[in-house]
Amino acid sequence: MKDKKKKVYLKLFTSAFYLSAFTFGGGYVIIPLMKRKFADELKWIEEKEMLNLTAIAQSSPGPVAVNAAMLLGYRVAGAPGALVTVLGTILPPFITLSVVSLFYAAFRDNPIVNAVLKGTQAGVAAVIADVSLSLGKNVVKERDILSVIIMAAVFVLIFFLKVNVMLIILACAIIGAARILFKMKKEAKGGDEQ
Repeated sequence: MKDKKKKVYLKLFTSAFYLSAFTFGGGYVIIPLMKRKFADELKWIEEKEMLNLTAIAQSSPGPVAVNAAMLLGYRVAGAPGALVTVLGTILPPFITLSVVSLFYAAFRDNPIVNAVLKGTQAGVAAVIADVSLSLGKNVVKERDILSVIIMAAVFVLIFFLKVNVMLIILACAIIGAARILFKMKKEAKGGDEQ
């Protein structure tokens, strides 16, 4: 049993480390890769559960990638799994930033480094577009009209009207809480009638 746990911890760490080491663009880029690794490939969690973890990670304070790693690790292997996954996620940027800080002056003015960083911006935009489309497709598949309306409204509010994201998150949290309370009240009423 302990060997199995060690293998899970090692897989969590190495997967998170690898994804974090070779991902540019932060949490919104690493989350779809985590989904592919942990939901699609390893089948440790369901796709819908990954979507829920992503929503929680985005609405929690702190970096999205670290929040997602912590929630995912906790879901798969409890508190030790969360610790191992977070460690695997934060080590690559920590190492990279430590090395870059030693050579900052040389990197700052290097036209090749600047060109590479500009090129990664296009890749990051493509990955974020892929995430948005795949997550949006899942919402539409569920045929939940309210979720589709909220998704479309949020897009319009952010992209066209430039509404502050914090206000949108707060409004969505209120809508989600009201929706859950309504469902709970409806279920309780149904249970009382039986």
